[in-house]
Amino acid sequence: MTLTPGSADIIQLAWARRLGLDDGAFAASGGQRLTRVVDDARALQFVRLFGGSALVGPGWALEAAEAYSDEALAQHVTLLTITRARGGHGLGAAALFFADDLPLRQPAEELTVSHGNPEAIELEGLCPPDDVNEVGLADLENRFTIMHVEDGHRSPVACGAYSEWEGILAHLGVLVAPEWRRRGLGTLAASIAAHEALASGLTLQWRADVSNKGSLALARSLGFTAGGIQTSVLLG
Repeated sequence: MTLTPGSADIIQLAWARRLGLDDGAFAASGGQRLTRVVDDARALQFVRLFGGSALVGPGWALEAAEAYSDEALAQHVTLLTITRARGGHGLGAAALFFADDLPLRQPAEELTVSHGNPEAIELEGLCPPDDVNEVGLADLENRFTIMHVEDGHRSPVACGAYSEWEGILAHLGVLVAPEWRRRGLGTLAASIAAHEALASGLTLQWRADVSNKGSLALARSLGFTAGGIQTSVLLG
């Protein structure tokens, strides 16, 4: 699916606020890289979004970045090079996908869906730490956990969740228990969370590490449109 006219502007507005920039910064940039100096920042962050770009972090890092193109800064290795002497490490590069509408996925059978926090926490305990850290269910306030019910026992198998960004974006995440993967449950969980967010008037955002082929494929299969990239390193 494609985004409706004006959606890119709305998404850039949300990100401008998220990065501490003026609301119209992306629209007024004329294709020039936006910068914001935050000398006590815990991370150096580069975002490229629908043709616009922004770099936020300490002044010394922004000065060093002047020698690099946007294409170079989108590479995690470039930010590591800039920050190596200051302890730059971790995070990486993530593709950004967006949607303002998605096809509704109907389950083959009736589902039990929990909105509770304990079920999401239990699901995290069933999954590898790398998956748990990337999805970050703990930071996504609205959770929809699909439960497997058998002989009166309920166990979580997948969770779709979102957090509201700047009253504009619904930042989505999906986590599926390893033994339940490749059964379409991630798609169903994502669809449930996405349509709850759409019903609240939000535009959908999906972020996936560029090396996470499964998450990238899921975003595309759901109908998301690629819109940019976020590259970050932790400092100190």
